[in-house]
Amino acid sequence: MHADGGEPGRIKRLKHVIPIQRDGQPEEVAEAIYWLASEKPSFSTGNFLDLAGRL
Repeated sequence: MHADGGEPGRIKRLKHVIPIQRDGQPEEVAEAIYWLASEKPSFSTGNFLDLAGRL
């Protein structure tokens, strides 16, 4: 995604500010989307799901 946006080294450059010290994998984002599309978050409304590697 960052390479397509013109900054292929962005994750390497900013890795020190990401608590888990790595980039996110497509599977990790897909799991979050799958959860949101399921019935599991039925009691959750108006929230943000931060997928930025922060704790």
